[in-house]
Amino acid sequence: MKLSLNWLRELTDIPWPVPELARRLIDATAEVESWETIGAQWDPERIRVAEVVAIEPHPNADRLRLATVDTGSGQQQVVCGAPNLAVGQKVAFATEGAMLRDGHSGEPAKLKLRPIRGVDSAGMVLSEKELGISDDHEGILVLPPDAVNGRALSEQLGDIVFDISTWANRADLLGVLGFGREVSALTGNPLREPDRTHGGGGTPASERISVTIEAPDLCRRFTAAVVEGVTIGPSPEWMQERLKKHGMRPINNVVDITNYVMIETGQPLHAFDYDLVRGKQIVARRAAPGEHLVTLDGIDRELDGEMLVICDGGGPVGIAGVMGGGNSEVSENTRNVLLEVANFRAGSIRRTSTKLKLRTEASLRFEKGLGAEMAEYAQHRALHLFEQLTGGTIAEGIVDVFPGKEPPRTIVLPAERIEQVLGIAIPTEDVRRILTDLGFVCHFVPPAKYSVQPPYWRPDVLIPDDVIEDIGRIYGYENLPATMLRGSLPAPEPRPLEELRERVRDLAAGLGFQEIITYTLTDKARLGRVVDSSDALRNDPLGVVNPVAAQHQYLRTSLRSTALETYASNRRHHEGPLRLFEIGFEYLPVEADLPHERTMFCALAGGTRDNRWGRPASEQLDFYDAKGAVEAILGACGVPAEYRPVTGFGLLTGHAAEVFSGKERLGLVAQVHPETAAQFDIDEPVFLIELSLEDLVRVLPDLPDYSPPSRFPAVNQDIALLVDAALPAGRVLQIVRSHKSGSISLVASVFDEYKGKGVPDGQKSLALHLTYQAMDRTLTDEDVSRVQGGLMKRLEKELGASQRGV
Repeated sequence: MKLSLNWLRELTDIPWPVPELARRLIDATAEVESWETIGAQWDPERIRVAEVVAIEPHPNADRLRLATVDTGSGQQQVVCGAPNLAVGQKVAFATEGAMLRDGHSGEPAKLKLRPIRGVDSAGMVLSEKELGISDDHEGILVLPPDAVNGRALSEQLGDIVFDISTWANRADLLGVLGFGREVSALTGNPLREPDRTHGGGGTPASERISVTIEAPDLCRRFTAAVVEGVTIGPSPEWMQERLKKHGMRPINNVVDITNYVMIETGQPLHAFDYDLVRGKQIVARRAAPGEHLVTLDGIDRELDGEMLVICDGGGPVGIAGVMGGGNSEVSENTRNVLLEVANFRAGSIRRTSTKLKLRTEASLRFEKGLGAEMAEYAQHRALHLFEQLTGGTIAEGIVDVFPGKEPPRTIVLPAERIEQVLGIAIPTEDVRRILTDLGFVCHFVPPAKYSVQPPYWRPDVLIPDDVIEDIGRIYGYENLPATMLRGSLPAPEPRPLEELRERVRDLAAGLGFQEIITYTLTDKARLGRVVDSSDALRNDPLGVVNPVAAQHQYLRTSLRSTALETYASNRRHHEGPLRLFEIGFEYLPVEADLPHERTMFCALAGGTRDNRWGRPASEQLDFYDAKGAVEAILGACGVPAEYRPVTGFGLLTGHAAEVFSGKERLGLVAQVHPETAAQFDIDEPVFLIELSLEDLVRVLPDLPDYSPPSRFPAVNQDIALLVDAALPAGRVLQIVRSHKSGSISLVASVFDEYKGKGVPDGQKSLALHLTYQAMDRTLTDEDVSRVQGGLMKRLEKELGASQRGV
């Protein structure tokens, strides 16, 4: 929102300098992002207001003229070629040494005097381009007639334009009048509202136009007025100047009035050429599916059945709250105007503008929820300006169809609630003053209540705490006492999934993985690279109604594709090991409901290992590096794991394993199939880790498994076992680690697997490193032999294993 300080000062007196005003607005109303000083570059001594008192032809040039200007301190003669120069005009006049913008190149330049076609010129009459106001260089800038000769132009035209970020529920702050009310309440100075008086006569407007609302759930109010005999022309300079400061392009007096009133009040308006309104009737209805309208920007737009359109007797003439149609546009031939000021449901306008990809100044305001009563206010304000600036005659009365009229809201506010929320008792007279200045109707109800009616322009005020917020911000948050919190803090709610997510994130980073964040939206082509065509669930992703790009049409049902794309793009400029991970959601469709947002840990690893000096070596990362990362994460979480062979789409058979803890499947670790990797331009082995954090959180132990370390030395022993060649090493380790013999514990790990000479066909040799330790004594050879003997009997019985070389 742009806000002109000069315009704001017309509405209320402001005692503060610009920085103080900005600070107070930030504290109480909205965020002032920045401000621009218009005219700061104009030298007050060299660029001033002057009046053209005489014009003569140039003796040596047909297209140039000699103008005599009164600068307030005397008369000067200048050479000027502007076609719009006329006697009696107030103009911007620069003398030698003034810094201006070159009228041709636009570059800064210092004015240097020289004879022009043999005639001396005492200065220069300036255009908007030379002043840096706009790119208009067709004629000179003409100032208002009341401009004072000799006054510095920076005082005449200078202004401060604030750039303000307003809140989503404060539609009233999208008008200068809304800020006028706020500043009036902050200063205590009265508000000077814009003039809304106007005449009216002749045939009543209700006999010239009929209005029907067929969709009252979308159109809450529709007002219409008729202005006859308008003369189309440029709007006054003061209006054009204000429109430009607020980012609007002046067009003609009729269109400029509608834009001006919209910026002033926050209420959008639309002007139709009355003579082009077919049947002299207006209907607000839902569009027919497939109906079309060519809007003012010249684009043919297809509408759907949930869009509200404004129609005349022949069909649509505008998309309600968004943009009018070209078939009833005001043009230079317009003589009679139909002025529409309406109120539409915010959600409907937001949906329509999003669907059509058409955001306008009008839709931006309607989307925030305007008060329905604001339509009549803006209608009368606009009619006042039509009467003053177009020479038109206003038909008697306005047509006002108001199916959404609601009784005034009354909010009962206990005084004790104010103290409870703000931490301070606000005096009654201050409460009533603040609310009255903001436009509320406030009555004190003894012994300790207030009856409050919010103003019609504040539909956001619904409950007592909304009123208290307004009291607090105007009273001044800096006036609230700083006190320590009283009472005990509430017990924290357990959030195991969020805590696990952060824990796994830290563990992955500690293992050398780098976190990535990818788009949750994708397309079916990308999903098809990593999802089996027979997987009905993951091949039916939830589509986005209005995607911003073709590659972002569906919610992803797997993180694999975006992770592999990110791996490929990083591999192009990264040497050595590359480890990436993401903790995000995959969105699994649920019938007749929102998707299940499943929290997943997805990681990829590939490339060469680092050597001892941290430089890439020749040895490649392999499956066991990825498996080791899983073991480290699960081990740190205190979750025992079991690995079972698995086959799956996009995974290399024989290099893929599911991860289980008990009966709970936690995820998988696998090498991505080379053909799948190649679809992402990856030409090296890359290993995938997927863990479902929702499943993992269910098997987390309540307390970590802990036993104190033994004070006695351990006994280490290596043995080789002959087992079936298809037997997973994990099954052997599961039995060995679970073997107990009194107080003696047993720790085991595999350090070699061998098939070949010396090993019978169909078998393999597993070399295990065993560590025996007791909590109560130093083990003897007999102790170790006894435990080992029991272990071998169990392995033989359960797995058919035998000790190699015995």
